[in-house]
Amino acid sequence: MLQPGTIGDRILELVKANPLCTLAKLTQAFPELHWSKVYLEVDRLSRSRRLRMIYVLSTIILRLP
Repeated sequence: MLQPGTIGDRILELVKANPLCTLAKLTQAFPELHWSKVYLEVDRLSRSRRLRMIYVLSTIILRLP
């Protein structure tokens, strides 16, 4: 069953609730979506400055600006 709201809205809500959310955890949180769809939405949110991607070693941490 899909939750209401766009993928972007759902991603932002999850990152807001989990300030140290990684991209790997994010893709696991949405098993109904292919990882590439999640990544493309994260990239779009990052380019629109609604989400920050922080690279730490080989991990991508997602934060709100």
